[in-house]
Amino acid sequence: MATLNLFSQPWQPTISPSFCCSNTNNNNNVVYAYHNHNSNSNNSKLHLFSNSRQFSVLSQLSTNSSKSGSGSSWLQNSSFVAGIEYRKRPLYSVFPTKPAQVSSVEDLYEFICSGPLLDKIGITQEQVAESIDNWLLYGRYLCRLFQLNELYLTEPQKARIYHYYVPVFLWCEQQIAEHQSKFKDGEDIPPLVIGFSAPQGCGKTTLVFALDYLFEVIGRKSATVSIDDFYLTAEGQNKLREANPGNALLELRGNAGSHDLALSVETLLALTKLTREGMKMKLPRYDKSAFNGRGDRADPSRWPEVEGPMTVVLFEGWMLGFKPLPVEAVKVVDPQLETVNKNLEAYYDAWDKYIKSWIVIKIKDPNCVFQWRLQAEIAMREAGNPGMTDDEVCCSHGFLF
Repeated sequence: MATLNLFSQPWQPTISPSFCCSNTNNNNNVVYAYHNHNSNSNNSKLHLFSNSRQFSVLSQLSTNSSKSGSGSSWLQNSSFVAGIEYRKRPLYSVFPTKPAQVSSVEDLYEFICSGPLLDKIGITQEQVAESIDNWLLYGRYLCRLFQLNELYLTEPQKARIYHYYVPVFLWCEQQIAEHQSKFKDGEDIPPLVIGFSAPQGCGKTTLVFALDYLFEVIGRKSATVSIDDFYLTAEGQNKLREANPGNALLELRGNAGSHDLALSVETLLALTKLTREGMKMKLPRYDKSAFNGRGDRADPSRWPEVEGPMTVVLFEGWMLGFKPLPVEAVKVVDPQLETVNKNLEAYYDAWDKYIKSWIVIKIKDPNCVFQWRLQAEIAMREAGNPGMTDDEVCCSHGFLF
């Protein structure tokens, strides 16, 4: 099973954000790298193209005179992604803004080749050169999605697109090709389920959204599912709280035990069977703003419909892949965690066994998770929607700290 390990450092004012990978595993299938965007990128020289080389995609680039990154966040609040109905609120970037600059195709080629993931996903500089039109096209699609001007990308914006989103997308394409090669001609090919395990607030939902969009524009049918979509109903959460009086970790949604695992299995199994034209199903969604921020399952009339033949399922969640620890080790941390740890035993069969490829995003400081989660709830409240209070956020994530 292939795993793409990503290490992302929280933004600091004096350092450009880095999209890195951490070598934390000796498994040969794990992709890892480390990269600092402040390092000199001149080590990657352009040696395949002369200045007169023209690329077909260049003529398609927008000539909009607006300069993305000039007085705005990385992700524009008015962008298409900010209006997704079921996500309920805008997505915000932690990236700083910098003076806009124009990059030539040759400079962009060098920038792509200096990325931290390129070698580790098995793509050479020669292959980048051969497929540069595709790189530019994917970048152009993403710029449209996030309402960025591809002619005036800041360094953080270029890094996000060409060092992170596009390489991860190409890695996913590799995984899909390998998965499909295991089946004979004429056989029904189930979609590849790719798991995204990452702390809350570090950008996994935005990454999944970008990948889903790229799959759509190249003609592949994909589906996105979050572990949040499988939370218990409000009634089920109340019963869980009543069954565990005094346990703050099960007071609110979030931890193991607060998910409808039967719904998880039903959904994932149904997705793997969407192998032919005309086959359809609806994906469950969760409304975090219901009941003053305590949440409830969204009405089925609001669930999005997907249809086959499905190529890939992008399954994301902060606790995907978590395994229970020895009881004694858990008790030392927090006696209340023992029940949560016990609940984890059922999660492999409900979630993890369906995942054939993994993308694991790690962060430098786990304490950032609380701040990111708090920011999300504050943004929800400021937008006029009910959200968790600061104390409720603290209780729901207390086991991390």
